[in-house]
Amino acid sequence: MSQFEIRYAREDEVGTVLSFIRALADYEKMSSDVVATEELLREWIFDKKICEVLFAVENGIPVGFALFFHNFSTFLGRGGIYLEDLFVLPAYRGKGYGKKLLCKLAEIAVERNCGRLEWSCLNWNQPSIDFYLSMGAIPMEEWTTYRLTGEALEKAARMQA
Repeated sequence: MSQFEIRYAREDEVGTVLSFIRALADYEKMSSDVVATEELLREWIFDKKICEVLFAVENGIPVGFALFFHNFSTFLGRGGIYLEDLFVLPAYRGKGYGKKLLCKLAEIAVERNCGRLEWSCLNWNQPSIDFYLSMGAIPMEEWTTYRLTGEALEKAARMQA
């Protein structure tokens, strides 16, 4: 019988975090976008504590992960949790580990008195969309995500108001 737990990633597991990020990027057909390194992840996750990582662990082996951080709702007047990545290795899917990770995040949000838990999902990823809907999540169709990166971010940083 398998032993299962959800636990926080340790600093000595930063390589495992990066391997999950790469596996997710491969699944999302975005592998070429990954520029993260172990050094960068160590700095931002463990030194600066900008985000947190949970592992789904079966028999001592990490088989899934969730990377999240706090955001803030001015309308609610309190923080929330933003789930950046949720991924379970293909060989371990169908065991409910993704659901357990999402439920653990909901538990953390409630414990921390957060107003909400939110995330984004690629429009083509119907298996994930179906999963999120089955959990009671509501798509925010009236909102569009905008992003500044690279040269556009640098240019905006140089602009005068």
